[in-house]
Amino acid sequence: MKISEKTCVEFVNLLASKSAVPGGGGAAALVGAIGMALGSMVCNLTIGKKKYAEVEEEMQEYLERLKTMQQEFLHLSDRDAEVFAPLAECYRLSSATPEEKEHKETVMEEKLLDASMVPVEIMEKALELLEILDVLADKGSRMAVSDVGVAVQFTRTALLG
Repeated sequence: MKISEKTCVEFVNLLASKSAVPGGGGAAALVGAIGMALGSMVCNLTIGKKKYAEVEEEMQEYLERLKTMQQEFLHLSDRDAEVFAPLAECYRLSSATPEEKEHKETVMEEKLLDASMVPVEIMEKALELLEILDVLADKGSRMAVSDVGVAVQFTRTALLG
């Protein structure tokens, strides 16, 4: 089962266990998805309100972008787990001989590069989300401005994680 398909309780219990995945990257992607979900909520609370009629079309566009981002963040949570397993296997490679040591270093470098790209993607998505949240704080429903603030904190955590 994919990490993204776990219930909240399953994810938290798995994260708390001695299992190598999910780890920090998967958790960072998940909190990014939560920040995105709060942004979507703000859009939904704004759309259809007379007071916000002038920004309705813009909110609809942001809502569509956020739906795409939800899938991207959840995919990154799964992807983080996928790239960690081959990296973990590298640590088990023998380095008893100079040839084995060279092979292990080569393979580890490749797998470390693969594993490091997922956090970079999470950071890029988080930055994109922060830009949207900035607009939502300004143009979204005033009733949900505190939710935008919470979304920003979740998104910052995804970025910094």
